Amino acid sequence: MRIASVELFVIQMPLKSPFLTHLSTVDTREGIIVKVTNKEGISGYGEGVAFSSPWYTEETVSTSLHMLTDFLIPILQKQPITHPEDIHTFFRSIRRNHMAKASLEMALWDLYAKIHSKPLSNILGGTRSQIASGVVVATVSTSKALHQIEQYLDEGYQRIKVKIHPNQDYSFLSEIRRYYPDIPIMADANSAYTLEDIDRLKALDDFNLLMIEQPLAQDDILEHSLLQKELKTPICLDESIVSFDDVRKAIEFGSCKVINIKVGRVGGLYEAKRIHDYCFERDIPVWCGGMIEFGVSRAHNIALASLPGFTIPGDISASSRFWEEDIITPEVVVENGFITVPNQPGIGFNVNEKRLNEILLTKKTFQF
Repeated sequence: MRIASVELFVIQMPLKSPFLTHLSTVDTREGIIVKVTNKEGISGYGEGVAFSSPWYTEETVSTSLHMLTDFLIPILQKQPITHPEDIHTFFRSIRRNHMAKASLEMALWDLYAKIHSKPLSNILGGTRSQIASGVVVATVSTSKALHQIEQYLDEGYQRIKVKIHPNQDYSFLSEIRRYYPDIPIMADANSAYTLEDIDRLKALDDFNLLMIEQPLAQDDILEHSLLQKELKTPICLDESIVSFDDVRKAIEFGSCKVINIKVGRVGGLYEAKRIHDYCFERDIPVWCGGMIEFGVSRAHNIALASLPGFTIPGDISASSRFWEEDIITPEVVVENGFITVPNQPGIGFNVNEKRLNEILLTKKTFQF
């Protein structure tokens, strides 16, 4: 692939409205855009999706920048790369730091697809020309949640996800179901419960949820298997799944009936596709999770979600869900509940250099 340079853009942009969970409130999003350019002048883009603080995983923007600068890019400088899958082998000596690894790997996938003049979705094996879009309601107010749900349904979103915790679960969901008895709803607990809450979680079977996402500890697989045996509602694992082996163990143990795939969390598109293929062969539904991304990561998610096993609408919403102005053109739009999968080479979106520079905090360039 004859790499000439890697550029890192650390950017920051305010959200249109705060994103609230019991773990953290995000009102300003910091992130890393990775640009890889080959000697022919073709560029591919990736995005580091770690947050500024380690509330979701142990990674942060600062740790990702450290890993990219001091370890991952130097590894790439030392050996030629012929395919993005090579990165999985190159980075094997570096433990975890999946979001840092994924940001560079994503850029190489985009570059590879552009070199071959094919859409990234096609390169990955995607079969859909459109993907169904879901959206997250993240607020501590029931009235605000109901207002947001009404708004999102009017905009065509096909699935609503709400955040729950022990102080906001049964009565919260009951009120939502009173107004919206039939819409597809899933509940995301972000590890807010323990097995001592089993009766509380069993009570949520009353609401005919699509799934309960990550009810127990963020690194647990075993106790989720005990909980799933007691629930009618499918459990979906998110934070517990950081590798292909985690998926294999979770399915063998019966820890869940659904898997959330996030490219950054599992270390890149190569591992994400392996997880998809494994689940697809075993009739385990998967869906693409969101990380309050900028447009580059959102574009990669669209390509991934075009694969046939993504049968549940993911957290891939319009650019306008979070941003007054995204960093890509055209921006991602949802029409009648669907997002069109681009048919242009690579991720199918252009990076708006003017917007990127407006929100730029710092930039680093590495020559090869």
